[in-house]
Amino acid sequence: MTLPVSLEFSYLKRTLQFRFEAGTSRGVMRTRDVYWIKVHRKGDLDQVGWGEAAPLSGLSPDFGPDFEGQLKGVLQQASARTWDFAEENCLQQVSELVPFSLPSIRFGLETALLDLANGGVKRILDNAFFDQGTPIPINGLIWMGTREFMLQQIHQKLGEGYSCLKMKIGAIDFDQELELLQFIRQQKNADKLTLRVDANGAFSVQEALSKLEQLQDCDLHSIEQPIRVGQWEAMRELAKQSPIPIALDEELIGRSNKEEVLNFIQPQFIILKPSLVGGILETREWIRLAEEMGIGWWMTSALESSIGLNAISQLTSTYLPSLPQGLGTGKLYHNNLESPLLVQSGEIQYQQEGTWETPS
Repeated sequence: MTLPVSLEFSYLKRTLQFRFEAGTSRGVMRTRDVYWIKVHRKGDLDQVGWGEAAPLSGLSPDFGPDFEGQLKGVLQQASARTWDFAEENCLQQVSELVPFSLPSIRFGLETALLDLANGGVKRILDNAFFDQGTPIPINGLIWMGTREFMLQQIHQKLGEGYSCLKMKIGAIDFDQELELLQFIRQQKNADKLTLRVDANGAFSVQEALSKLEQLQDCDLHSIEQPIRVGQWEAMRELAKQSPIPIALDEELIGRSNKEEVLNFIQPQFIILKPSLVGGILETREWIRLAEEMGIGWWMTSALESSIGLNAISQLTSTYLPSLPQGLGTGKLYHNNLESPLLVQSGEIQYQQEGTWETPS
């Protein structure tokens, strides 16, 4: 049993600068705002916990012009109460304080509190990633862009030793995308390289199955969100008929009716972004339901800075994953925080001897 403690919360904002124009079927990103949540015992700055609230334009339910005001309000309420540092009690208190409609704030508050509860050393949970430096397999991400830019990324990722690549599709000419996927397959067959694609809902219902049949020859592991969200009947039919396994991604965001979604659509996989689906407790519940139903899953970051990526990696590590995860986004920015997170040879690893740059 732990004694309740009084805490003080604040935040810092940073605009992260992409190293390149990061293209998806929803558009191109050049910058990304994140909010680092700071927590410490009142009057004691010797130990500080850090979390990250990072709402994503076009996806996060809490993204909008009033986000910063909502964050301030939540942190004021958090500073006015006492907190129980026992993990489950702490997470439950956050879910009671922060509405489901503010998922990135939930996740940032959860991870800041757990960091402080574990000594303020960026340890969020009991996990092999942080405690033993056990690496997590990850996919290499091929962003959309010109054919030449995408080819450059493919050569780079293959040269870096990735055994799983994920290519975003749906923004350039489909025949060119097919050509690029076929090129990847010519380099390595499915025994040596897992190949995923992410359409971000770019296909129309009418064309989706035809395009999936054309993609079949590329021997794909899965396709994420082939059609836009909310078209449950059509997605259910695709999950039944598609020659390529279907993975739900955006379809999970903002959904509290988890069991209904999975039972109705019956996808082969789900993809979990903790800062978009509502934090640690909500992510754990998605995983529990998916595993009960025989649905595969993997975790992915949503373009967070090193603080958010570290927390998601630790949460992922608690499940000892064997499938490659989507956790390779730490090198995207010019001005990310320096951290012990190391991405190399298709894995992310926490280097015990590494140091953290202090957020500012």
